[in-house]
Amino acid sequence: MRIPPVRNASPVLFATASAIALLTAAPAFAQSTEQSAETVSDIVVTGTRAPNRSRLDTLAPVDVVTAQNLQKTGTTEFATALAQAIPSLTFQRPSANDGTDSVRPITLRGLSPDQTLVLVNGTRRHASALVNVNGTVGRGSAAVDLNTIPTGALDRVEVLRDGASAQYGSDAIAGVVNLRLKEASSGGGASVTYGQYLTTVKTARGERDEHDGATVTASAWQGFALGDDGFLTLSAEYLNRDSTNRADYDPRPAANGGITARFGDPDVEQWTVFANAGKGLGNGWKAYGWAGYQDRDSTGAAFPRLSDNINNVASIYPNGFLPKVAINSKDASVAGGLRGELAGWNADISLTYGRNALDFRTKDSLNSTYGANSPTDFDSGSLIYDQLVLGADFSRAFDVGLSAGPLNFAWGLEQRWESYQIKAGQPESYNRGPLGADTRFAGGAQGFVGFQPSNEVDVDRNNFAAYADVEIPLTDKLTVDGAVRFEDYSDFGTTQTGKLSARYDFNHSFALRGSISTGFRAPSLQQSYFTSTQSVIQNGAVVETGTFPATSAVASALGARPLKAETSTNYSLGGVLRLGRFDLTVDAYKIDIDNQIVLSELINRSFSPQVAGLLDPLGIQAARFFLNGVSTSTEGVDIVGRYRLPTERLGDFDFTVAANFNDVKVNKLPNSSSVLNPVPTLFARQRILTIEDGTPDTKVSAAADWGLNKFGATVRATYYGDVLQAGSTPGGDYSTGAKTVIDLEGRYQLTDRIGVTVGVDNLFDEYPDYVPISNAASAPGTDLTSNGVLGFPYYSPFGFNGRYAYARLSVKW
Repeated sequence: MRIPPVRNASPVLFATASAIALLTAAPAFAQSTEQSAETVSDIVVTGTRAPNRSRLDTLAPVDVVTAQNLQKTGTTEFATALAQAIPSLTFQRPSANDGTDSVRPITLRGLSPDQTLVLVNGTRRHASALVNVNGTVGRGSAAVDLNTIPTGALDRVEVLRDGASAQYGSDAIAGVVNLRLKEASSGGGASVTYGQYLTTVKTARGERDEHDGATVTASAWQGFALGDDGFLTLSAEYLNRDSTNRADYDPRPAANGGITARFGDPDVEQWTVFANAGKGLGNGWKAYGWAGYQDRDSTGAAFPRLSDNINNVASIYPNGFLPKVAINSKDASVAGGLRGELAGWNADISLTYGRNALDFRTKDSLNSTYGANSPTDFDSGSLIYDQLVLGADFSRAFDVGLSAGPLNFAWGLEQRWESYQIKAGQPESYNRGPLGADTRFAGGAQGFVGFQPSNEVDVDRNNFAAYADVEIPLTDKLTVDGAVRFEDYSDFGTTQTGKLSARYDFNHSFALRGSISTGFRAPSLQQSYFTSTQSVIQNGAVVETGTFPATSAVASALGARPLKAETSTNYSLGGVLRLGRFDLTVDAYKIDIDNQIVLSELINRSFSPQVAGLLDPLGIQAARFFLNGVSTSTEGVDIVGRYRLPTERLGDFDFTVAANFNDVKVNKLPNSSSVLNPVPTLFARQRILTIEDGTPDTKVSAAADWGLNKFGATVRATYYGDVLQAGSTPGGDYSTGAKTVIDLEGRYQLTDRIGVTVGVDNLFDEYPDYVPISNAASAPGTDLTSNGVLGFPYYSPFGFNGRYAYARLSVKW
């Protein structure tokens, strides 16, 4: 497999050459190097159903990140901390993108957020009710909201970087993130963290200092014994975060040279509780379960409406207004199960329920068609998704006469039920009022139009799955694994997937591993049935846009077809090196995806009289819908190296270098079945380049962790390759530039129980390149910041908030 081309070659050459040299030398080193007692043996359960496998013994690459490592950073946001620890994972911070500001998705290996499966204690986590419909990375996806899990509730996170649909089902195309909850029968701890951005903001039109984004996080956990063989671990977290603003100065006359937008993080107030428990029942059986609940209020901003805007009402807002999009997210999950031996099989039977409800409010706004009688605060409707999963897993070791050990056979059944609802908002949030006959006025609440009665849906589906997985140690050196899975969905039919993996250990120090698998991702209910009317910004203008299900009459006329499952083929080949306190893994991969589900372009009424005839009766200017048909090919290399150095006088050092080199190419675009003439373009330049260049093709992280008696410190440097935020034409393109971010933290134990931490994330106040005033190289005179909203590319993989200083007080007992 070729290493993908990247825009900055030096990190690739350095890391790849180092890895090849080390792997090539492994057999020679192994003859003279003894295994150190310091070697970490992290037992994992993700990607294998064989017991007692460490992360270095697996047949596919698995990263293990402990809760302690996640807490050695200023952020208390779980998804941000995980992205700092895993180079192949990216967590962007979009702004001015409605609900996506509050429910931000992750990407693994540059693929869509919903192509990564998320598990909690090995069971499927429910997705968010939100579907991303604006111009962000992951547009068109409905993914799991990782920030509904507090870091304090976790023991560790296992990230399987390999296709695993045959093992776990739909969505596991890029890989699997398994969140393993803390299991403690005693002890506890608490912490309070305060942080704030202290930064100098340099945008295209000026420079200013900002002290904002003040964040307070208080968390605590406690373990309780349930008899001699049980535990109950309770965790709680409260977070209050002020908004940030990195907008540029507004050049329009009515702005008077000021900053009229709010472009940055939303303000957030949330509280989360989790419980995890297990208890022996006798005869080798154990009952277990967990439950969690989060209530999050988040408020982001839409584009400003100045005093001279046609949709402003001067008697309400004499100086114009900045609409806010507020979301209340209530996320609940509960699970229970039994684990023990049944007729000679290790059995695990579980029932898991999850629900995410999003209530939308449009605040500090108005509906211009009501004039001076317009409300300023609107109930804009709700999205609700829930999921119930019944699973039964069985495994057993069979002695088949192999000298290397027994064959391990696993099989299981799963039944899943899902439902999805859209509820309408108050009439003023979407209606055209008494002034509605004047087409100059936009109907509905400015900034976020409420869901209408015509948008309401209440749908459900179910699916049944069966799988088998066999792992065979053919010799002392060679182990193979095969898995197959069958799934039957009530709404689109059946699918089958398979996986074959192998590992060859030349000796204890060096091994090769590889796999080939097929995968799939079922269209989500959100993608199949989401419908709304929203104000979408297109080339700086507000366009009233309808989003329609693929099966609707409007979408069918414009070229939509019923959605079907995405399919994939994954290939991987890698090596593992262990030399005393040093270990290194290098894994190359290729992921081919067919029929990827995407959100179409905006098809404007101006495209043709026929389109206008479809849209004008609905009171909208453009339409879009979900469709299959995009095929992509992703190639890359993951490299993870670690060296532990204990010393008697200088303390203990832990060095880690990790890198991901990734190249995504779009190979095929959707074919339209539209009856219109001419046929509308369904997927164009901006969407293609977002898939190909919207995440970094190079990410390299180097970290050193040090501890001596009561002192500790961590320093981390992360290099991000250039990311393109594409426009509909080359004149609308701008990029982040290649950047390196340095984080530094110091720790001191005041007593055995009390510790203090101070640190700075983004020590040198690094920003992505600001959005230029014009892109003169490709389109002279093009003004990319005509309204001052976009100060920086929100595609930036490390955000655009600048330097963040923090302090933490922690107590353990």
